[in-house]
Amino acid sequence: MTTRRTILATGAALLAAPAVHAQGPWPNRPVRVIVPWPPGGSTDVLVRLYAERLSPLLGQPFVVENRAGAGGNIGLDAVAKATPDGNTLGIASVGHLCINPFLYARLAYDPAKDLMPVGVAWDLPNVAVVAADKNPARTLAEFITWAKAKPGGITYGSPGVGTTPHLSGALFCARVGIEGTHVPFRGAAQTIPAMLSGDVDFALDNLASYVPVISGGQMRAFGVTTPARWPTMPDIPTMAEAGLPNFVLTSWQGFVFPAGTPAAVIDRLNGALREIATQQAVKDQFLRVGALAEWSTPAQMTERADRDRPAWQEAVRISGARVE
Repeated sequence: MTTRRTILATGAALLAAPAVHAQGPWPNRPVRVIVPWPPGGSTDVLVRLYAERLSPLLGQPFVVENRAGAGGNIGLDAVAKATPDGNTLGIASVGHLCINPFLYARLAYDPAKDLMPVGVAWDLPNVAVVAADKNPARTLAEFITWAKAKPGGITYGSPGVGTTPHLSGALFCARVGIEGTHVPFRGAAQTIPAMLSGDVDFALDNLASYVPVISGGQMRAFGVTTPARWPTMPDIPTMAEAGLPNFVLTSWQGFVFPAGTPAAVIDRLNGALREIATQQAVKDQFLRVGALAEWSTPAQMTERADRDRPAWQEAVRISGARVE
């Protein structure tokens, strides 16, 4: 797969595909929403917030189904292979669209051909953190100096091989000249205790998981990987302000249908997502949990994936990660 391929099927491919027509106005029965991660995580929570609001807007239940495993690929494969009638919807991350094609030796689905974007739904920044009582550094520059002087280098945690925290950590170490050893966990619920006990030195993990421990003073944050400071935590600088320019890497996610889903279905759902994402109450609720509610057209979601893909491909190369 080349980096210039897009997740939006070409017009020619759509014309060549078998026509699948929704029976009557969509939706006319419950819509299955596949979350490719376990219950209780940030993606699951945010999808359920959308599902609760989509049901009254569109007149049918949006039923969340968790299909976890294989870095989210089991769930996305189920979406890709579902009947494209609008009754199966999925949530895809930047990992599925921009990372996994380079990380996995084989994928059961092709995100460039088998999925159709509906729109970006939210953005999740990563944050550079250390345990406050285990590390003397007060700034990112001080941490880099400390890390370079540490015999054997540092350890950094992540929710698993090939995740944006893993690749962000690998890219960070390469950029600043630190010897870093990746320590994969199943999620922040394991990474945080390991850092607080001193078993792991550092993480560049999703902000959503670290808001409580940063606010409570157990973790010290050096920078967020967003272009601007995070609205609810304005004391944390951006990575550029902390001294590391051109380090904007976020874990955005968006809704997808199987390729071949009728355009009218995509347009109606996209309009409903826009109505939800622009509500101030929704924006505030997302910010409280460390996410930024967003909306885009399907084409803009495609363009974003195309724009981000080269940077993540390079991060995969630097990390040396490969899943057979």
